[in-house]
Amino acid sequence: MLSSLDGLFAPAPDPARVAWLKGVVYAHRGLHGPQAVENSPSAFAAAIQAGLGIECDVQETADRQAVVFHDFGLDRLTGDTGAVAERTAGQLARIALRGSPDTIPSLRGVLEQVGGRVPLLIEIKAVREREVAALCCTVRRDLVGYRGPCAVMSFDPRVGGWFRRNAPAVVRGLVIDEAQGGEGQRRCALWQARPDFIAYSIRDLPSGFAAAQRARGLPMLTWTVSTPALLERARQHADGFIAEAEGVASALVNT
Repeated sequence: MLSSLDGLFAPAPDPARVAWLKGVVYAHRGLHGPQAVENSPSAFAAAIQAGLGIECDVQETADRQAVVFHDFGLDRLTGDTGAVAERTAGQLARIALRGSPDTIPSLRGVLEQVGGRVPLLIEIKAVREREVAALCCTVRRDLVGYRGPCAVMSFDPRVGGWFRRNAPAVVRGLVIDEAQGGEGQRRCALWQARPDFIAYSIRDLPSGFAAAQRARGLPMLTWTVSTPALLERARQHADGFIAEAEGVASALVNT
């Protein structure tokens, strides 16, 4: 009964709007490894050179700018400590990524670097205890005038809801990990976000819920595809792959 309401509360998008999402291998946080740190300009340059799409992470700074960085803390990826949200964009731009000449990039800088040459997925790192409007508004502002295939996505369904209401031209996705709740919770998130596509954890595929959404017209991406075996699973159950390590290498060999 509930599944029959999905089309009413979270209708499938116009296929032409989301066709570019399919058949793409997206480099997870850029094409990173020993030669390039994740979410760095070097990793994004390597992905562009390899002809891969790019997935990156965006969060908010103390002065309400959008920077490209995965962790909420600086410790793992830099020689600094503390929360990203406690620093300004200018301060973060001067922090070197560990073992790299690169510093933490702004979203605007990454958009200029990519320049529409490859498809781009922007994961918005929302915090449940905070409102999302300011960060969403910042991302929307940075996207003004951007030319090229691009989408935003988030685990937090409030993000999809915000873009649906305030920037409907931006393609929006919902990221789902079944470890974070049952089918009822997933369906509530789906109805709240009303996404144009779903990015589903590869650990949870095959999934009846995912298959039902894909069958009714929601493109299904999956993450993180890191081995040839996971790539084969992704090819059976998804339309696009967010990959890294051996998953990227296998995809490039078999493309």
